[in-house]
Amino acid sequence: MSSRLLRISILVLLAFAGAAYAAGQDKTAKMDDPAASPAKAESMASVSPDISGKQQHADAPVLKQRDPRYKLTRNDVLVIDFPFTPEYNETVTVQPDGFINLKQLPDMHVEGMATPEVTDALKVAYSKLLHEPVITVVLQTFLNPYFIAQGEVKNPGKFQLYGDTSVVQAIGIAGGFTSSAKHSEVYLFRRVSDQWVSSQKLDIKQMLKSGNLAEDLHLQPGDMLWVPKSGVAKLLSIQPLIPWNQFRVNFGPFQ
Repeated sequence: MSSRLLRISILVLLAFAGAAYAAGQDKTAKMDDPAASPAKAESMASVSPDISGKQQHADAPVLKQRDPRYKLTRNDVLVIDFPFTPEYNETVTVQPDGFINLKQLPDMHVEGMATPEVTDALKVAYSKLLHEPVITVVLQTFLNPYFIAQGEVKNPGKFQLYGDTSVVQAIGIAGGFTSSAKHSEVYLFRRVSDQWVSSQKLDIKQMLKSGNLAEDLHLQPGDMLWVPKSGVAKLLSIQPLIPWNQFRVNFGPFQ
């Protein structure tokens, strides 16, 4: 009898152990299931593979392709053609203030626009005079875009601006820094109106050291880069906006 009771007790213990093991396996499976854990599911949902097969976080910035079209600048000449109403045809020049003078309509600001954008703007404007106007805009002559590099670069001067060019690339085009250049204080000057010039200071040294070129600004036609000497940079007090007359006295010709 005692032997029989012992066998029954062992069977009962084995049954309880098997049930406990099964429950533990089920709990582990639920923990591994993303749907069973909202926090884990949310974390997994925020990660997606990119085209290379690597995982990329959903909050990662998406790089946008810069517009390669030529942007109008002062002294560019446009031929505005109306195929069905030729009496409106005219040839206009972008004035120093960025406007074009139109015979039938008020002046229109076009500097910084590509020709398709000008065409669309003209269609809207001339729709006040014509029913569904058909207009073509042709860039007849244009000023070759350029930038100026001055100060502590090996080949200071005026350079043609070919396509999309950043400040770091422009310094390379100008031959790179001299041995006395202040790499951490490079200034980008840009004419923003007839009366004012904007200035931005860039720490090229830190950019290249960290490998983060997010602040490497892209040039616009007519921009000027100025690299001071190490000793001079400590004495500078350049404001974000500089009066044009003061700029000419301190930095010389520009645009």
